[in-house]
Amino acid sequence: MAGHSKWANIQHRKGRQDAVRAKLFSKLSKEITVAAKMGDPDPEKNPRLRLAVKEAKSSSVPKDVIERAIKKSQAGEGDDYEEIRYEGYGPNGVAVIVEAMTDNRNRTASNVRSTFTKNGGNLGETGSVGFMFERKGEITYPADAGDADTVMLAAIEAGAEDVESGEDGHVIWCADTDLNDVATALEADLGESDSTKLVWKPTTTTEMDLEGMERLMKLVEALEDDDDVQRVTTNFEATDEVMAQL
Repeated sequence: MAGHSKWANIQHRKGRQDAVRAKLFSKLSKEITVAAKMGDPDPEKNPRLRLAVKEAKSSSVPKDVIERAIKKSQAGEGDDYEEIRYEGYGPNGVAVIVEAMTDNRNRTASNVRSTFTKNGGNLGETGSVGFMFERKGEITYPADAGDADTVMLAAIEAGAEDVESGEDGHVIWCADTDLNDVATALEADLGESDSTKLVWKPTTTTEMDLEGMERLMKLVEALEDDDDVQRVTTNFEATDEVMAQL
């Protein structure tokens, strides 16, 4: 399983749940506001907004919070947000991509650079690690959505590129530009997905030991504590034994 999927599992186990939940709701709301501002406020007519709302629902964001975020876009909020991607290296040379949404580029750049430096990493130039990832659509389903063959067939018919099935469920991959269409087609066959989003999928990984993973977790948690940071992705790989000790 790729590093970013394991990272989600780590976060789930680590705790700090209330603070993490509040920050997640805030980040998802910001994405909804910006998506609605850039296109139609109706999710059915705005693919980016539809995916943002879907992701918010999968993270248990209340309906009134979602509706309020959409209304903010109509009130002129979200006008000044700029989407920026930062790239750098963490402990043991692991690649890190930081996606931010900010109304103050200088503040965010300074904070991200400082966080890298304080946590054993260094911020690089745009493109310095991006070549180690591919932009992909990721759709996840629980294990009880169907057996591996059923999900594979549905994914092929929907236009997906690959499927990874295991005890924890199914991960369906597609081209980034096809995510909305593939997700819609899969819903007809498999029902509502657990998650539907655009991700950076590692094409090459960096093996991490326990000490390296602990340092990496500190870096990622510090980055995600920044209100301007929407998502952090790394290309770590670690054994089950290392993961079990975290």
